[in-house]
Amino acid sequence: MSSSSIGSSVFKTLRLKNPKLFSLETCSDLTHLKIIHAYMIRTHIICDVFAASRLIAFCVDPSSGTSLIDYASRIFSQIQNPNLFIFNAMIRGHSGSKNPDQAFHFYVQSQRQGLLPDNLTFPFLVKSCTKLHCISMGSQAHGHIIKHGFEKDVYVQNSLVHMYATFGDTEAATLIFQRMYYVDVVSWTSMIRGFNKCGDVESARKLFDQMPEKNLVTWSTMISGYAQNNHFDKAVELFKVLQSQGVRANETVMVSVISSCAHLGALELGERAHDYVVKNGMTLNLILGTALVDMYARCGSIDKAVWVFEDLPERDTLSWTALIAGLAMHGYSERSLKYFATMVEAGLTPRDITFTAVLSACSHGGLVERGFQIFESMKRDHRVEPRLEHYGCMVDLLGRAGKLEEAERFVLKMPVKPNAPVWGALLGACRIHKNAEIGERVGKILIQLLPQHSGYYVLLSNIYANAKEWEKVTEMRQMMKAKGLKKPPGHSLIELDGRVHKFTIGDSSHPEMDKIERMWEEILMRIRAAGYRGNTADALFDIDEEEKESALHRHSEKLAIAFGMMRSEAGTPIRIVKNLRVCEDCHTATKLISKVFGRELIVRDRNRFHHFRQGLCSCMDYW
Repeated sequence: MSSSSIGSSVFKTLRLKNPKLFSLETCSDLTHLKIIHAYMIRTHIICDVFAASRLIAFCVDPSSGTSLIDYASRIFSQIQNPNLFIFNAMIRGHSGSKNPDQAFHFYVQSQRQGLLPDNLTFPFLVKSCTKLHCISMGSQAHGHIIKHGFEKDVYVQNSLVHMYATFGDTEAATLIFQRMYYVDVVSWTSMIRGFNKCGDVESARKLFDQMPEKNLVTWSTMISGYAQNNHFDKAVELFKVLQSQGVRANETVMVSVISSCAHLGALELGERAHDYVVKNGMTLNLILGTALVDMYARCGSIDKAVWVFEDLPERDTLSWTALIAGLAMHGYSERSLKYFATMVEAGLTPRDITFTAVLSACSHGGLVERGFQIFESMKRDHRVEPRLEHYGCMVDLLGRAGKLEEAERFVLKMPVKPNAPVWGALLGACRIHKNAEIGERVGKILIQLLPQHSGYYVLLSNIYANAKEWEKVTEMRQMMKAKGLKKPPGHSLIELDGRVHKFTIGDSSHPEMDKIERMWEEILMRIRAAGYRGNTADALFDIDEEEKESALHRHSEKLAIAFGMMRSEAGTPIRIVKNLRVCEDCHTATKLISKVFGRELIVRDRNRFHHFRQGLCSCMDYW
C-alpha cells in the first residue's frame, strides 16, 4: 500500500474520532483554516504526521482556490519528521508558486533525510524547472529521474517532454516522446506546443494531424501556434475545421481566432467569430472583450470597436488602450485624447503602451504642443519612464509636422541612445518633406546600425531620387546588390465572402487575374478622364517612364481594388490591408476611384487607416 493510501486510512480514523476535522474538506479561506489548525494544536492531532500532511495538502491544493504556500511552510516547520507525502506536497505547492526554486530546497531536504522520491515527486520538480526556464536545473532533475529509475513513468515522461518543449529543445523532447510506451493527449500536445514555440508550425501540424485523439487543449494549442507565428489565415482555417467536427471552442481559441482576423483585416470573419462567442454564451471578459475591440478597430470598423468597448461589463488599462490606439490609427486624434482623459479621470493608471497609443494619436493629428504636454506628464504625473518607443513617437510627431531640424536635435539630446526605429522615424519624415540634407545624415547612421535592413537603403534612395541626385541613387542600388538585399514585396489582402485573397506585385497566380487586369484597365481609363496621371517618382530610376507607369499599375492594392470592384456590390465599402506604406501614386489613384465610382475605400497600411470618400482621404494627405 502506498504512503498516500496509508495516510488516507489513518486520517479517516482520526476524522471519525474528531468530527471537527470534517471541516477541513469544506474549508474555504485562511480564517477558517486557522480555526481548524488551532483545534488540531489544542487536541494534539497536529502531532500526527498524517493529520498534519492533510493540513498542508489543503494549503497547496490549487482546486481550493487559495494561495497558502507561506502558511504551509510555517506548518511544515513545526513537523518533526515529515514524510514523503508532506515533502511532495511542498514541492507541488512551490512548483506553482511565485518562488518555484523553493521546490528544490524541499527535494534536497527530503534526500538528506533519507527519503526515496517516488513518481509524484519528479513531475512537480520538473514543472519548477520549466517555470524557472532553467535548463541546467532541468538537466539535473532529469539525471535524478534516471538515477531513481523513473525515466519510463508516463507522468514523469510527460513532464520532461513539456519541459524540453518549453525550452525549445524539440530534439530532446522528441527523443523522449518516441521512447514512451504510452503516449497520451498530454504528450502529443506538449510536442505540438514545443514545435510551435520554435516556429516550426509545419512539424506541429504534422503531429496534430497524426493524433489519434484530440481534446480542446490540443486544438487551442495548434490554433494559437498559428496565430503566434503569424500564420493568421491558417489559424482561421483550422478554427473552421474545429467547428465542422462539432468541437466547441473556448475563450483561448476565440482570442487567437479574433486576433488573427484583426491581423488579416478580415471584418466578415471577425464578425462571425463575434457571433460565435455570443451564441455559445461566452462571457465577454477583459481578454475577449479587448480582443474584439482591437479586431474591429484593425478591420476598419471603428464604430463597432467603440460599441463593443462601451458595452464591456468591466474595463482595464489594456481595453482602454486598444480603443485609444484604434482611434489614433483611424486618424480620430481628438476622440482618442478624450478617451485617454476619461480613462485617467476614472482612476486607471496608463501603461507605457497607452502612452505609445496617445502619442501616436498626437502624431497623426499634427498636435505637437499637446504631444509634448503628454510626454512630459508621463514621468511627472504617472511615474512611467519614457522608453525608446516613446522617444520615437516624439521624433515622428516633430517630423510629420515638418519640424525636421527640431526632430534631429531632439534625437541627439535624448538621455538614452537612439535605436534604429527612432532614427527611422526621422528618415521617414525626411522622405515626406523631401529633405535630402538631413535624410542623408540619418540614412548613413541607419545603414551603419542595421546594414542588412533593405528598407533604409530604399528610403534613402527615394530621397535621393526626389532630389534628382541620380549618382547617389545608383550608389544605394549597388550597395544593396553587393549585400544581396532586396526590398520586401508589397502585398495587399482583401476579404470577400468570408475568404481572404492576397495580391502581390508581379504575382499573376490568382485564378481571376485576367478579369482583374481588364477591370483595372477600365478603372484606369475612367480616372484618367478625371485627371489622373501616374506619379512615377517612387519607381525605380533605371527603367523608362512607360515601364515605370506599367509597374505602378501592378501595385498590389490596385489589383485588390480592381478585384473588390469586380466582386462586390455597388455602393458597399471596399476594405484592403497592405503590409507596406501606401505610395503617393496609389494614394492619388484611390482618391480618384472613390470620387469617380462613388465608393468608400478603407485601406490599412503599415502606418494607419485611410478612409477614401468622394475624392478625399481621412489622412488629409498627411501620412
